[in-house]
Amino acid sequence: MDSGELLQRIREKKSFLCIGLDTDLHKIPAHLLEEEDPVFAFNRRIIDATHRYAVAYKPNTAFYEMNGADGWRSLERTVAYIRELDPSIFIIADAKRGDIGNTSRMYARAFFERMDVDALTVAPYMGSDSVGPFLGYPGKWVILLALTSNPGADDFQFFSDGRRHLYEQVLVMAGAWGTEDNMMFVTGATRAEKLADVRRIIPGHFLLVPGVGAQGGSLEEVARYGMNDRCGLLVNSSRGILYAGDGPDFAEAAAGKAGELQAQMEELLRERGLI
Repeated sequence: MDSGELLQRIREKKSFLCIGLDTDLHKIPAHLLEEEDPVFAFNRRIIDATHRYAVAYKPNTAFYEMNGADGWRSLERTVAYIRELDPSIFIIADAKRGDIGNTSRMYARAFFERMDVDALTVAPYMGSDSVGPFLGYPGKWVILLALTSNPGADDFQFFSDGRRHLYEQVLVMAGAWGTEDNMMFVTGATRAEKLADVRRIIPGHFLLVPGVGAQGGSLEEVARYGMNDRCGLLVNSSRGILYAGDGPDFAEAAAGKAGELQAQMEELLRERGLI
């Protein structure tokens, strides 16, 4: 899937919503714990209820890996279910990989060949040779960490050499490694005002923006500072949708929250003349 196809999905669904599948066994409704695969049972219900509002899903691999081999099977089943239900949905493995080139090649094979996701989050700290192996797959994307929303982001990302901050240097250099059709950047919603600076460096790339919802990020501010003439945004919400309800109607509650965000996104897209 290239950026043009992604924009087409956004226009069709009038949405740039990404739903994070951070499925925690300690938070899912208790009755699902009786299922043979509680994590997949929860995900399937969430996906069934929300896929009409979402252009992307983003399973965070840590929530699956902590369950060992069973968790990895839950993840594979989840990806396969999304593919079967709606092949047009963009699937992001939120794994934050990035290591020496030979190791990165194995990570790339694991996620792009074996699991067949569309995109993988990657850490840039080790430089171009650690990112390059992920960029060798046509139709697949690297989503590079740039400006994150956690408090510890200030420890490194705003270090300055007098010319630019470290996160800006990541954008400048990595923007030359990939293209607008195979590289996105993570930029946190709780730092929405900084998206204007991001856009000055990478005006055409898509941004994956976490932090809307439970983390307090503002969708309107993200769109004001970060949206470009091709939308250029995938805005993620995880806990605010997944755990909107904890009873038998949890999926319907999730659909309600997803629908609210989609309606806001539709209005923002109309204001920009994108639909």
